[in-house]
Amino acid sequence: MTQQVQNLVVEDTTPKVLYLSRSDLTSLGGGRSAIYMQALTEGLRLHARQEFVQPLKPYLRWPGAGHIADRIIAMPGYLGGGAPVAGIKWVGSRHQNPGLHHLERASALTILNHPDTNYPMAVMEGGLISGMRTAAVTAVAARHLAREGFASIAIIGCGPIGRMQLTTLLEQFPSITDVHLFDLNVSAVRALIKEVSVEHGDVRFFIADSAEAAVRAGDVVAPCTVTDKPYIPFEWLRTGSFVSNVSIMDVHKEVFLQVDKVVVDDWDQCNREKKVINQLVMEGRFSREQLHAELGEIVEGRRPGRETEEEIILLNPMGMAIDDLACAHALYQQALSTGIGTWLKLY
Repeated sequence: MTQQVQNLVVEDTTPKVLYLSRSDLTSLGGGRSAIYMQALTEGLRLHARQEFVQPLKPYLRWPGAGHIADRIIAMPGYLGGGAPVAGIKWVGSRHQNPGLHHLERASALTILNHPDTNYPMAVMEGGLISGMRTAAVTAVAARHLAREGFASIAIIGCGPIGRMQLTTLLEQFPSITDVHLFDLNVSAVRALIKEVSVEHGDVRFFIADSAEAAVRAGDVVAPCTVTDKPYIPFEWLRTGSFVSNVSIMDVHKEVFLQVDKVVVDDWDQCNREKKVINQLVMEGRFSREQLHAELGEIVEGRRPGRETEEEIILLNPMGMAIDDLACAHALYQQALSTGIGTWLKLY
Protein backbone atom coordinates (compact mmCIF):
# COMPACT_ATOMS: atom_id res chain seq x y z
CA MET A 1 0.00 0.00 0.00
CA THR A 2 1.49 3.28 -1.10
CA GLN A 3 1.06 6.26 1.12
CA GLN A 4 0.99 9.57 -0.69
CA VAL A 5 2.36 12.52 1.14
CA GLN A 6 1.33 15.99 0.04
CA ASN A 7 3.73 18.85 0.49
CA LEU A 8 1.83 21.72 1.99
CA VAL A 9 3.05 25.22 1.15
CA VAL A 10 2.38 27.56 4.02
CA GLU A 11 1.82 31.12 2.85
CA ASP A 12 4.08 33.71 4.45
CA THR A 13 1.69 36.09 6.20
CA THR A 14 4.36 38.22 7.85
CA PRO A 15 3.31 41.85 7.30
CA LYS A 16 5.59 43.59 4.82
CA VAL A 17 5.86 47.02 3.32
CA LEU A 18 7.34 47.97 -0.03
CA TYR A 19 9.93 50.73 0.19
CA LEU A 20 10.41 52.89 -2.90
CA SER A 21 13.31 55.34 -3.02
CA ARG A 22 13.38 58.34 -5.33
CA SER A 23 15.52 56.40 -7.80
CA ASP A 24 12.95 53.58 -7.70
CA LEU A 25 10.17 56.06 -8.41
CA THR A 26 12.13 57.60 -11.27
CA SER A 27 12.62 54.17 -12.86
CA LEU A 28 8.84 53.69 -12.62
CA GLY A 29 8.20 56.86 -14.64
CA GLY A 30 7.93 59.13 -11.61
CA GLY A 31 10.11 61.78 -13.21
CA ARG A 32 7.70 62.26 -16.11
CA SER A 33 4.24 63.78 -16.06
CA ALA A 34 2.11 61.06 -17.68
CA ILE A 35 1.44 58.85 -14.65
CA TYR A 36 0.58 61.88 -12.50
CA MET A 37 -1.81 63.37 -15.04
CA GLN A 38 -3.84 60.17 -15.21
CA ALA A 39 -3.86 59.49 -11.47
CA LEU A 40 -4.59 63.08 -10.52
CA THR A 41 -7.45 63.43 -12.98
CA GLU A 42 -9.16 60.41 -11.46
CA GLY A 43 -8.45 61.70 -7.94
CA LEU A 44 -10.06 65.04 -8.73
CA ARG A 45 -13.12 63.30 -10.10
CA LEU A 46 -13.43 61.30 -6.88
CA HIS A 47 -13.07 64.56 -4.94
CA ALA A 48 -16.00 66.03 -6.88
CA ARG A 49 -18.04 62.91 -6.15
CA GLN A 50 -17.23 63.21 -2.42
CA GLU A 51 -15.57 59.78 -2.46
CA PHE A 52 -12.79 60.84 -0.14
CA VAL A 53 -11.93 61.67 3.47
CA GLN A 54 -9.39 64.42 4.05
CA PRO A 55 -8.95 65.95 7.52
CA LEU A 56 -7.52 69.44 7.69
CA LYS A 57 -3.76 69.07 7.76
CA PRO A 58 -1.98 70.24 10.92
CA TYR A 59 1.11 72.44 10.67
CA LEU A 60 3.84 71.64 13.17
CA ARG A 61 6.01 74.62 14.07
CA TRP A 62 8.17 75.36 17.10
CA PRO A 63 10.26 78.31 18.40
CA GLY A 64 13.07 79.20 16.06
CA ALA A 65 11.07 78.63 12.88
CA GLY A 66 11.45 82.10 11.46
CA HIS A 67 10.11 81.62 7.92
CA ILE A 68 6.69 80.70 6.57
CA ALA A 69 8.27 77.63 4.94
CA ASP A 70 9.73 76.33 8.23
CA ARG A 71 7.28 73.59 9.24
CA ILE A 72 6.32 69.94 9.11
CA ILE A 73 2.88 69.09 7.76
CA ALA A 74 0.89 65.89 8.25
CA MET A 75 -1.45 65.19 5.33
CA PRO A 76 -3.71 62.17 5.95
CA GLY A 77 -6.44 61.05 3.62
CA TYR A 78 -8.58 58.31 2.10
CA LEU A 79 -9.53 57.97 -1.55
CA GLY A 80 -12.36 55.70 -2.66
CA GLY A 81 -13.36 54.57 -6.12
CA GLY A 82 -12.43 51.27 -7.71
CA ALA A 83 -9.03 51.03 -6.00
CA PRO A 84 -9.43 52.61 -2.55
CA VAL A 85 -6.37 53.59 -0.55
CA ALA A 86 -5.58 55.41 2.69
CA GLY A 87 -2.36 57.00 3.82
CA ILE A 88 -0.43 60.08 4.79
CA LYS A 89 2.25 62.39 3.52
CA TRP A 90 4.67 63.68 6.17
CA VAL A 91 6.46 66.66 4.65
CA GLY A 92 9.07 68.82 6.33
CA SER A 93 10.56 72.08 5.11
CA ARG A 94 13.26 74.53 6.17
CA HIS A 95 13.87 77.69 4.20
CA GLN A 96 17.59 77.58 5.02
CA ASN A 97 18.18 74.01 3.83
CA PRO A 98 19.60 74.83 0.37
CA GLY A 99 21.99 77.55 1.48
CA LEU A 100 23.04 76.21 4.88
CA HIS A 101 22.84 72.44 4.50
CA HIS A 102 23.01 71.99 0.69
CA LEU A 103 19.73 70.10 0.80
CA GLU A 104 16.45 70.54 -1.03
CA ARG A 105 14.17 72.85 0.93
CA ALA A 106 11.52 70.16 1.51
CA SER A 107 11.63 66.43 2.21
CA ALA A 108 8.78 63.98 2.52
CA LEU A 109 7.69 60.41 3.10
CA THR A 110 4.41 59.01 1.81
CA ILE A 111 2.87 56.00 3.54
CA LEU A 112 0.07 53.94 1.98
CA ASN A 113 -2.23 51.83 4.16
CA HIS A 114 -4.43 48.97 3.02
CA PRO A 115 -8.08 50.06 3.46
CA ASP A 116 -9.17 46.57 4.67
CA THR A 117 -6.60 46.06 7.43
CA ASN A 118 -5.21 49.59 7.88
CA TYR A 119 -1.74 48.01 7.83
CA PRO A 120 0.96 49.96 6.01
CA MET A 121 1.70 48.47 2.60
CA ALA A 122 4.18 50.97 1.16
CA VAL A 123 6.59 53.68 2.27
CA MET A 124 8.09 55.87 -0.39
CA GLU A 125 10.13 58.99 -0.85
CA GLY A 126 7.53 61.72 -1.08
CA GLY A 127 9.41 64.76 -2.36
CA LEU A 128 9.39 63.75 -6.02
CA ILE A 129 5.73 62.75 -5.92
CA SER A 130 4.81 65.95 -4.07
CA GLY A 131 6.50 68.21 -6.61
CA MET A 132 5.32 66.31 -9.67
CA ARG A 133 1.70 66.05 -8.54
CA THR A 134 1.75 69.79 -7.83
CA ALA A 135 2.89 70.36 -11.39
CA ALA A 136 0.23 67.98 -12.66
CA VAL A 137 -2.44 70.03 -10.85
CA THR A 138 -1.35 73.05 -12.91
CA ALA A 139 -1.37 71.03 -16.13
CA VAL A 140 -4.77 69.41 -15.51
CA ALA A 141 -6.19 72.82 -14.64
CA ALA A 142 -4.61 74.38 -17.73
CA ARG A 143 -6.55 71.94 -19.93
CA HIS A 144 -9.75 73.50 -18.63
CA LEU A 145 -8.78 77.04 -17.59
CA ALA A 146 -6.08 78.23 -20.00
CA ARG A 147 -6.78 79.45 -23.52
CA GLU A 148 -6.68 76.65 -26.07
CA GLY A 149 -3.36 76.55 -27.88
CA PHE A 150 -1.61 78.92 -25.46
CA ALA A 151 2.00 79.56 -26.47
CA SER A 152 3.70 81.47 -23.66
CA ILE A 153 4.33 80.50 -20.04
CA ALA A 154 5.97 82.31 -17.14
CA ILE A 155 7.67 80.59 -14.21
CA ILE A 156 8.67 82.67 -11.17
CA GLY A 157 11.17 80.80 -9.05
CA CYS A 158 13.49 78.30 -10.74
CA GLY A 159 14.11 75.76 -7.99
CA PRO A 160 12.90 72.12 -8.00
CA ILE A 161 9.20 73.06 -7.95
CA GLY A 162 9.63 75.55 -10.80
CA ARG A 163 11.53 72.95 -12.81
CA MET A 164 8.78 70.37 -12.39
CA GLN A 165 6.11 72.91 -13.34
CA LEU A 166 8.08 73.81 -16.45
CA THR A 167 8.86 70.28 -17.62
CA THR A 168 5.30 69.08 -17.00
CA LEU A 169 3.79 71.94 -18.99
CA LEU A 170 6.24 71.39 -21.84
CA GLU A 171 5.49 67.66 -21.91
CA GLN A 172 1.74 68.16 -21.87
CA PHE A 173 1.34 71.20 -24.15
CA PRO A 174 3.28 71.09 -27.44
CA SER A 175 1.77 74.48 -28.33
CA ILE A 176 4.24 76.21 -25.97
CA THR A 177 6.86 78.17 -27.89
CA ASP A 178 8.06 80.78 -25.36
CA VAL A 179 9.14 80.34 -21.75
CA HIS A 180 9.79 83.38 -19.54
CA LEU A 181 11.75 82.70 -16.37
CA PHE A 182 12.60 84.83 -13.36
CA ASP A 183 14.47 84.08 -10.16
CA LEU A 184 16.30 86.33 -7.74
CA ASN A 185 19.25 84.01 -8.36
CA VAL A 186 20.03 84.40 -12.07
CA SER A 187 22.33 81.38 -12.03
CA ALA A 188 19.33 79.21 -11.12
CA VAL A 189 17.56 80.46 -14.25
CA ARG A 190 20.55 79.70 -16.45
CA ALA A 191 20.95 76.24 -14.94
CA LEU A 192 17.28 75.46 -15.54
CA ILE A 193 17.44 76.59 -19.16
CA LYS A 194 20.56 74.50 -19.75
CA GLU A 195 18.86 71.43 -18.31
CA VAL A 196 15.48 71.73 -19.99
CA SER A 197 16.63 72.94 -23.41
CA VAL A 198 18.39 69.61 -24.01
CA GLU A 199 14.99 67.98 -24.54
CA HIS A 200 13.07 71.04 -25.67
CA GLY A 201 15.47 72.74 -28.05
CA ASP A 202 12.66 74.08 -30.21
CA VAL A 203 11.34 76.25 -27.35
CA ARG A 204 12.59 79.81 -26.83
CA PHE A 205 13.73 80.59 -23.29
CA PHE A 206 13.87 84.15 -21.98
CA ILE A 207 15.53 85.36 -18.78
CA ALA A 208 13.22 88.07 -17.48
CA ASP A 209 14.80 91.00 -15.67
CA SER A 210 11.93 91.13 -13.18
CA ALA A 211 8.96 89.12 -11.95
CA GLU A 212 6.72 91.73 -13.56
CA ALA A 213 8.29 91.25 -16.98
CA ALA A 214 7.83 87.50 -16.80
CA VAL A 215 4.23 87.65 -15.58
CA ARG A 216 3.22 90.20 -18.22
CA ALA A 217 4.54 87.85 -20.93
CA GLY A 218 2.76 84.69 -19.79
CA ASP A 219 -0.48 83.20 -21.08
CA VAL A 220 -0.01 80.73 -18.23
CA VAL A 221 1.75 81.95 -15.06
CA ALA A 222 3.08 79.73 -12.27
CA PRO A 223 4.79 81.40 -9.29
CA CYS A 224 6.93 78.85 -7.44
CA THR A 225 8.57 80.78 -4.61
CA VAL A 226 8.78 80.77 -0.82
CA THR A 227 7.65 84.35 -0.40
CA ASP A 228 5.44 85.34 2.52
CA LYS A 229 4.51 88.69 0.95
CA PRO A 230 2.30 89.05 -2.14
CA TYR A 231 3.93 90.87 -5.06
CA ILE A 232 1.78 90.13 -8.15
CA PRO A 233 -0.92 92.78 -8.74
CA PHE A 234 -3.85 92.40 -11.12
CA GLU A 235 -2.34 94.94 -13.54
CA TRP A 236 0.47 92.53 -14.44
CA LEU A 237 -1.90 89.85 -15.76
CA ARG A 238 -2.53 89.56 -19.48
CA THR A 239 -6.08 89.45 -20.81
CA GLY A 240 -7.05 85.79 -21.13
CA SER A 241 -4.29 84.54 -18.84
CA PHE A 242 -4.45 81.63 -16.42
CA VAL A 243 -2.55 81.87 -13.14
CA SER A 244 -1.75 78.75 -11.13
CA ASN A 245 -0.89 80.27 -7.75
CA VAL A 246 1.38 77.37 -6.83
CA SER A 247 3.19 78.91 -3.87
CA ILE A 248 -0.03 80.47 -2.55
CA MET A 249 1.25 83.80 -1.17
CA ASP A 250 2.49 85.47 -4.38
CA VAL A 251 -0.74 87.06 -5.62
CA HIS A 252 -2.16 90.21 -4.02
CA LYS A 253 -5.52 89.90 -2.28
CA GLU A 254 -7.14 92.29 -4.75
CA VAL A 255 -6.42 89.86 -7.60
CA PHE A 256 -8.88 87.39 -6.09
CA LEU A 257 -11.53 90.10 -6.23
CA GLN A 258 -10.72 91.33 -9.75
CA VAL A 259 -10.22 88.18 -11.84
CA ASP A 260 -13.15 86.67 -13.68
CA LYS A 261 -12.99 83.30 -11.94
CA VAL A 262 -11.34 81.95 -8.78
CA VAL A 263 -10.91 78.18 -8.60
CA VAL A 264 -9.47 76.15 -5.70
CA ASP A 265 -8.63 72.48 -5.28
CA ASP A 266 -10.49 72.25 -1.95
CA TRP A 267 -12.29 75.13 -0.26
CA ASP A 268 -11.83 73.91 3.32
CA GLN A 269 -8.10 73.38 2.83
CA CYS A 270 -7.67 76.84 1.26
CA ASN A 271 -9.67 78.80 3.79
CA ARG A 272 -7.22 78.44 6.69
CA GLU A 273 -3.74 79.20 8.04
CA LYS A 274 -4.17 82.92 7.26
CA LYS A 275 -3.39 82.35 3.59
CA VAL A 276 -4.74 84.97 1.18
CA ILE A 277 -8.22 83.47 0.74
CA ASN A 278 -8.50 83.02 4.49
CA GLN A 279 -7.51 86.66 5.04
CA LEU A 280 -10.17 87.81 2.58
CA VAL A 281 -12.83 85.66 4.25
CA MET A 282 -11.93 87.02 7.70
CA GLU A 283 -12.15 90.55 6.26
CA GLY A 284 -15.63 89.79 4.87
CA ARG A 285 -14.50 90.35 1.27
CA PHE A 286 -14.69 86.78 -0.09
CA SER A 287 -16.82 83.72 0.54
CA ARG A 288 -17.58 80.21 -0.69
CA GLU A 289 -20.42 81.68 -2.72
CA GLN A 290 -18.02 83.93 -4.64
CA LEU A 291 -15.83 80.97 -5.58
CA HIS A 292 -16.36 79.76 -9.14
CA ALA A 293 -15.62 76.09 -8.46
CA GLU A 294 -13.38 73.47 -6.98
CA LEU A 295 -11.14 72.00 -9.65
CA GLY A 296 -12.64 68.52 -9.41
CA GLU A 297 -16.07 69.95 -10.25
CA ILE A 298 -14.64 71.32 -13.49
CA VAL A 299 -12.78 68.11 -14.36
CA GLU A 300 -15.97 66.14 -13.66
CA GLY A 301 -17.97 68.49 -15.91
CA ARG A 302 -20.25 69.85 -13.18
CA ARG A 303 -18.97 73.41 -13.56
CA PRO A 304 -17.64 75.18 -16.65
CA GLY A 305 -13.98 75.97 -17.09
CA ARG A 306 -12.88 78.76 -19.41
CA GLU A 307 -15.85 80.23 -21.30
CA THR A 308 -14.29 83.18 -23.16
CA GLU A 309 -10.89 84.07 -24.60
CA GLU A 310 -10.73 87.21 -22.45
CA GLU A 311 -11.31 85.70 -19.01
CA ILE A 312 -8.52 85.96 -16.46
CA ILE A 313 -8.70 82.88 -14.24
CA LEU A 314 -6.90 82.22 -10.96
CA LEU A 315 -6.33 78.77 -9.49
CA ASN A 316 -5.36 78.61 -5.81
CA PRO A 317 -4.12 75.03 -5.24
CA MET A 318 -3.46 74.60 -1.54
CA GLY A 319 -2.40 70.99 -2.10
CA MET A 320 -4.44 67.94 -1.11
CA ALA A 321 -3.42 64.72 0.59
CA ILE A 322 -5.55 62.78 -1.87
CA ASP A 323 -3.41 64.15 -4.73
CA ASP A 324 -0.37 62.48 -3.16
CA LEU A 325 -2.27 59.29 -2.40
CA ALA A 326 -3.67 58.94 -5.93
CA CYS A 327 -0.24 59.38 -7.50
CA ALA A 328 1.62 57.29 -4.91
CA HIS A 329 -0.89 54.45 -5.33
CA ALA A 330 -0.43 54.50 -9.11
CA LEU A 331 3.34 54.24 -8.67
CA TYR A 332 2.91 51.48 -6.08
CA GLN A 333 0.79 49.45 -8.51
CA GLN A 334 3.44 49.99 -11.17
CA ALA A 335 6.12 48.80 -8.76
CA LEU A 336 4.18 45.61 -7.98
CA SER A 337 3.89 44.78 -11.67
CA THR A 338 7.56 45.42 -12.41
CA GLY A 339 9.19 44.08 -9.24
CA ILE A 340 10.88 47.38 -8.41
CA GLY A 341 11.45 48.33 -4.77
CA THR A 342 12.62 46.74 -1.53
CA TRP A 343 10.37 44.62 0.69
CA LEU A 344 10.74 45.26 4.43
CA LYS A 345 9.26 43.05 7.16
CA LEU A 346 7.35 44.76 9.93
CA TYR A 347 8.13 42.03 12.47
